[in-house]
Amino acid sequence: MKKPIVALIYDFDKTLSPRDMEEYSFMPGIGVEPADFWGMCAAFAREHQMDGILTYMYLMQKMARGRMELNREAMEKLGAAVEFFPGVETWFDRINAIGREMGVEVEHYIISSGLEEIIRGSAIGDKFKAVFAASFCYDESEHPVWASTAVNYTSKTQYLFRINKGIFDVTNDRDLNAFTPEYKRRVPFSNMIYVGDGLTDVPCMKMTKQKGGYSIAVHAPGQTELADDMLLQGRADFSVEADYSAGSEIEEIVAMLMRRIRASHELSLRHAEQVQRAHARRGNHVPLDIPMRGGMEDEDSVE
Repeated sequence: MKKPIVALIYDFDKTLSPRDMEEYSFMPGIGVEPADFWGMCAAFAREHQMDGILTYMYLMQKMARGRMELNREAMEKLGAAVEFFPGVETWFDRINAIGREMGVEVEHYIISSGLEEIIRGSAIGDKFKAVFAASFCYDESEHPVWASTAVNYTSKTQYLFRINKGIFDVTNDRDLNAFTPEYKRRVPFSNMIYVGDGLTDVPCMKMTKQKGGYSIAVHAPGQTELADDMLLQGRADFSVEADYSAGSEIEEIVAMLMRRIRASHELSLRHAEQVQRAHARRGNHVPLDIPMRGGMEDEDSVE
């Protein structure tokens, strides 16, 4: 029997890492305090009515001139300075091993408004099936000239559908928007676990929950208010501290969810077998790929 895929989907900044990734090496490199940089971004965005993600990418490129080299290689090297919450660097291998014991295949994904280049260059950059994040377009000298991708809080949701359908090429909108029956999709929403920390994660959290998956709100030690709000408002299923160490609460919750996903998968297969058997007893022709229980064929193209 083919193992069900469990997709663990993470935000990055303040979910896996305690601070915004640009604060670890980029801002010190140009000699600007984080509060000043983000303040300039907010003012520039208001003045020009500009998307916040495009704003910070533009100002990164502009403010680096004459202060630090900012080519593709240098951008990736910025990732080496990124720090993580306890246990993050060993989390992925541990969860993969737990998944194997439970009979599921675990895949990890990032959906972030941060920079793909920095994420790829970090200590955990090679742990993900796909990274959907902001990124630059580079000229022939490998210097950034403009944004190739900008991921804000609402556009994050399209990447849930890309994971759902197994369409990782961000230029492939045709297949993304084409109708695909639920039972033919690579990763059902019910097999997704979304992990995030803040209001920018709410659209993904709500969509994951509404479609049968699970959402976990994490918080820094002692900073429980926002995560608890998301739990009490029904936006998240769980509110836990961002401690990914062995035996932590989030590890226990993810293990229980994987166990539940495996059981649901087996019950769905049993349901499908019984439907086929019932058809066979009546002499009906039945397709080999019949929808499993709960596989409602909703039209949910990304607009």
